[in-house]
Amino acid sequence: MPVFACSLLLLGTAVWQTGCRKHQDAQPATDTSQQNSGSSVLGSRDEDSLKYYIHRLMLVTITEGADTVTKIPQYLWYKAVPTNIDPFSASFPKAEDLLNYIISFPQNPSDRYSFLDRTGQISSQIQNGQSGLGFSPGIPLSSGTTNGDMGFEVAPAQANNQIYWFVLYVYKNSSAGQQGVQRGWQLTAVNGATNFSTTTLSNALYNSNSAQFTFKKPDGTSTTLTITATNYTLTPVLFDTVFYFGSKPVGYFVFNQFIDVYDANGNPTETKNELDRVFTQFKSAGVKDVIVDERYNTGGSVTTVAYLDSLLAPTSAAGKLMYSYVYNDRITTYLDQLNGFPQKVYFGNATGGLQLDHVFFITSRNTVSASELTFNNLKPYMSVLTVGDTTYGKPVGFFQWSISDYDSLGRVQHLADLYDVNFQTQNANGEGNYFQGIPPNSLQPDYIDLNWGDLRDANLQAIQNYILSGSFRQSASLFRSVTASGAYARISSSGTDMQLPSGAYRFKGMVLFQSGQNSWRVK
Repeated sequence: MPVFACSLLLLGTAVWQTGCRKHQDAQPATDTSQQNSGSSVLGSRDEDSLKYYIHRLMLVTITEGADTVTKIPQYLWYKAVPTNIDPFSASFPKAEDLLNYIISFPQNPSDRYSFLDRTGQISSQIQNGQSGLGFSPGIPLSSGTTNGDMGFEVAPAQANNQIYWFVLYVYKNSSAGQQGVQRGWQLTAVNGATNFSTTTLSNALYNSNSAQFTFKKPDGTSTTLTITATNYTLTPVLFDTVFYFGSKPVGYFVFNQFIDVYDANGNPTETKNELDRVFTQFKSAGVKDVIVDERYNTGGSVTTVAYLDSLLAPTSAAGKLMYSYVYNDRITTYLDQLNGFPQKVYFGNATGGLQLDHVFFITSRNTVSASELTFNNLKPYMSVLTVGDTTYGKPVGFFQWSISDYDSLGRVQHLADLYDVNFQTQNANGEGNYFQGIPPNSLQPDYIDLNWGDLRDANLQAIQNYILSGSFRQSASLFRSVTASGAYARISSSGTDMQLPSGAYRFKGMVLFQSGQNSWRVK
């Protein structure tokens, strides 16, 4: 059995990591090649190393040394898992098989969150804001293209007993964004085929280096574009403006992902620059309400959660508890002796300076984890109202446990990053058990044929009505005075032949990042 070493590290603005690797005098790997798809092909000894560390970190201990040391497993729900699991059993040919077996035991809540990233793409996306290959929880990270992504997503809507596909969102630096593709455009042909299947669409979007798409614009004109998969800087603020409801200025912005506000070198990211620009504009306009559109935001860095909450919070929240971390009993027992496990996060001594009457969040089933944490943190200190649909339900998060070993030449090689559930969060009132999702104050449809900021959007109309009258309208049918053929509400494609794998290509969760430049305090 090889000898291993493992230590918990703090890497500047990076995630809390454990660098785990075999000593160089161990038997070298038999195969260290990488497939173009991004899936790792490991030799049996490398795969055993990976399985060993998944088992050890999750269920045995995070400390160095022999297995007789103090047991401090880091998996939040380790008590639900049998203690006699053999990680080298033939039942687990791949590390993912072992991980899936371990996370099958927790119930109420079940673990639908933990996964393994074999290529390190998650830290590149969430920490440094770079697009790239997607990943699918439960299987090795993979995609049909090594050239990034096309930068837009589509979803189905139903009207007049027919299915129509519309653009949900576009990243401006992507190939689609650079060619002017916008939310609300109808997709009418894929590679020239007007009667395209979901499989054809999926292959064009996620498994091609380029593809041809024909769109029908809201004005009735059509355009055909060749869109390519590229790597680009993610800009998660997709749209922002200041509305005037009556004479009252109301800030609105679409926030699509919690990319960290500082990169691995401690430099401000495009996300920080965009948030600063938006809130400077809001402050200049004297807004008294802010609408944060998180309907497609699947989460990301909790560093950015704290940054955004500090911009939104009233001055009365300054210096007060923002949220707490909850760990398993073993980590809790030794918390004061462990490096890298924060206990509480506080608002800084100064907040953003906006004294808001309300903050509204537009949510959906795709509002996940870090997004949910954002408004849960604010509830003890201000009026927080949600509109749209029930959220995903993920009040738990990860550290990044990076596992590596040595190749035959003695070079360190990355095996995988383990993201298993390490902590739960609670706000200052001790609230944070929303595993079934957070229901909205006003249930509304998502009209996906409308561009961002269109006040025919049922969500925006509901909020406008609340700001002007103090109550939400009860019937969504009152909001859009157009014919039924013009109201294209998104429909759920889950479990149907219309389901695209887009959800598998986005990170769902929250990851702990730290920075000495934070304006909030961590203890």
